[in-house]
Amino acid sequence: MVVFSAGDTAWILVCSLLVLIMSIPAVAFFYGGLSKRKNVLNTIFLTFIAFSIVSVIWVTFGYQFAFGSDMWGIIGSPTNFFLQGIALDDLTGSIPTLLFVMFQCAFAGLTVALISGALVGRMKTKAWVLFTIFWICLVYIPVAHWVWGGGWLMQMGALDFAGGAVVHMNSGAAALAVAIVLGKRRDTSLIPHNLGYAVLGAALLWFGWMGFNGGSGLAADGLAANAIIVSNVAAAVALIVWTALDTYVVGKPTVLGAISGAVAGLVAITPAAGFVDVPGAMAIGAIAPFVSYCAIYYLKPRFGYDDALDVWGIHGMSGVWGAIATGIFAVPAVGGVAGLIAGNPEQLLIQIISVVATLIYSFTLSFIFAKVLDKSMNGIRVEEYEEIGGLDTNLHEESAYNFN
Repeated sequence: MVVFSAGDTAWILVCSLLVLIMSIPAVAFFYGGLSKRKNVLNTIFLTFIAFSIVSVIWVTFGYQFAFGSDMWGIIGSPTNFFLQGIALDDLTGSIPTLLFVMFQCAFAGLTVALISGALVGRMKTKAWVLFTIFWICLVYIPVAHWVWGGGWLMQMGALDFAGGAVVHMNSGAAALAVAIVLGKRRDTSLIPHNLGYAVLGAALLWFGWMGFNGGSGLAADGLAANAIIVSNVAAAVALIVWTALDTYVVGKPTVLGAISGAVAGLVAITPAAGFVDVPGAMAIGAIAPFVSYCAIYYLKPRFGYDDALDVWGIHGMSGVWGAIATGIFAVPAVGGVAGLIAGNPEQLLIQIISVVATLIYSFTLSFIFAKVLDKSMNGIRVEEYEEIGGLDTNLHEESAYNFN
């Protein structure tokens, strides 16, 4: 019998707010600080408008299709539009269903906001708005159902505690697809106009991530405590390893590298946080920087795509590693499921299937959406003079810094 828990409810209320911190101020500061000064307001705006659009869609019909009764393993049944019919005392687990709706809304909004980092400085506002609408409806919602809502990957036994597939691989693959359609920026250098903003954003991400992962068990219990501990240590190890990599490769540690490492570690531990112990988390955190470092400094130049703020490089690639690593390091003592090392090689195969399915689906549909928009609205990229002069001035007629 399901029983309401005030303690679990209080914890998930807090976690929902922590994920909101990640979704709006953290991503806005992180991406805004990394962008060029002439584009900082537009970069922040992309996060705000995406989260707002998703918030409306989620309570209108998004949650219902993602978490409604399963249909054919693909999508949820369309009921309770506008959350009508969900009573205040209806429960999901031991917490109010309305709270679960809000918790998942924050995840959805964050995922779309993450995509924007790949296309800063060169995408039309109208194109971004339309892409956001299409993508949340036709990519995020189905994948969320597959993995968390009772769909075919969940039925297969794929493990994704807090969003390795649903959030990070999903957004990373979409970011790569849109970046390819948009083409390279005219100035592809990454010289953060305000690294302090980016550090603040990374710090808020680290803080908010404790609710992101810690709340995904929907209870205030030992599993939540384990998720927070392994998330923190994975981020810490990844930061140290990336700093060591920078020191070895370029001869000095960099702050940008340090915060990139922390985010890569947090991304990688996300699917595993409810299934691994501390040694597994440390291994996951230690390898994530190598995966993302390789993607950013070797694969991106080799293939020539312009993922401006390395959404694919960090979220996509470390998300892939985290999903696979879950199948390697999962221990029954934490999440009740064994991985490869604990004697269950089949789990690793299931994880690989989930990785391939998510990447192919998200990349393919995202590429198609971007291409259709590009052909139907005379291009999704801003005019040359707008890109050169900056989007803050040309699209918003505003400036982040007035020195008069």
